[in-house]
Amino acid sequence: MTFADLLGPHRVVPVVVLDEVEGADGLGSSLVAGGLPVAEVTLRSPGASAVLGALAARGDLLVGAGTVVSVEQVDLALEAGAQFVVSPGVSAGVVRRCQERDVPVVPGVSTATEIIAALDLGLDTVKLFPAEACGGLRTLAALAAAFPQVRFLPTGGITAALASDYLAHPAVAAVGGSWMVAADLLRDRRWSEVADRCAGTVAATTAGLRGHLAGATA
Repeated sequence: MTFADLLGPHRVVPVVVLDEVEGADGLGSSLVAGGLPVAEVTLRSPGASAVLGALAARGDLLVGAGTVVSVEQVDLALEAGAQFVVSPGVSAGVVRRCQERDVPVVPGVSTATEIIAALDLGLDTVKLFPAEACGGLRTLAALAAAFPQVRFLPTGGITAALASDYLAHPAVAAVGGSWMVAADLLRDRRWSEVADRCAGTVAATTAGLRGHLAGATA
């Protein structure tokens, strides 16, 4: 199964940084209530794998592991229940381990050379990272023109206001961002606000895409 197939209709991936497993259920419920039942849990802290496991155990979320940089982390993430893996760069070891275990993997790229490395590993979906810092939509459009077979998951610096513009590009499979799961919201357990931001994100990106399509056909 490809990453896009796994996401289905969901084209925004909340990037979660949560160290305390006690907050996992509240977060999961908020994502579901907001109509965005997806989470990329970044493996940046000791408690991240436990959070990932708790979210995956709910059974009503699509949960992946982010910031995966080693084969050992791939195994740890999959044992915790991750359904996809995202990396900040192209690691042949990480990609091959995911392929061995039949799980979608999306490595990070910011140059044509890195995209070629991903293609050489048999991939056709990559994460443009850090998207805004490396040129944003202009860079994405230039790379997409050179590699029409590649789909992108731009992540890094993307805001609610920018998401629809990225999603309107035909090479973009989805966008990753943390505005709906901001650190202060998770820290203070403001779950209703997380749900509201998720719902607002779904509504805004859907409306934004309709607007782009209307403009393109006008």
